[in-house]
Amino acid sequence: MSANIESFPGTPLSQADFDEGKILSTHWKPRLEYGWDAGVAISRYLAELKNGRIIGIKCRRCRRTVVPPRVVCEWCWEPIDEWVYLQDTGTVNTFSVCYIRWDASRAKEPLIPAVIEIDGASKGVGILHLLDEISTEDIAIGMRVKAVWKPADERTGSITDIKYFKPV
Repeated sequence: MSANIESFPGTPLSQADFDEGKILSTHWKPRLEYGWDAGVAISRYLAELKNGRIIGIKCRRCRRTVVPPRVVCEWCWEPIDEWVYLQDTGTVNTFSVCYIRWDASRAKEPLIPAVIEIDGASKGVGILHLLDEISTEDIAIGMRVKAVWKPADERTGSITDIKYFKPV
């Protein structure tokens, strides 16, 4: 059942009514200031990245080591707090070749996001990051990679303190 616009109460409006100033309207631009807390686990993870180290956390019950760290194990639901320093090397678990940037603009050179299983973490646990210094034809699942860090004085406590991962 479709309704005819004239069957609804009120006055129909057109774009021309707005363009010609026949309709009073305001455009509210809110101030979107906010604070964000990364929490205990991610805050420490980011602080360690600023210092050039990758840290994970180990569950005492199921013995999994996960990165990024979290405060509760999603497998056994136990609180976890055993911090473990990990290597800045790993294995490509999966990857994609993208010609679209995060802002939906086209990239001339491909971006290569990959899930990297960090050495020292449990199998199947990894972080999403970029690969570089490799051609798209040479990338393979299972290849070994190493983090390329920003210089220490440029790090901010962000995942981007690791610029990318490159083949070992």
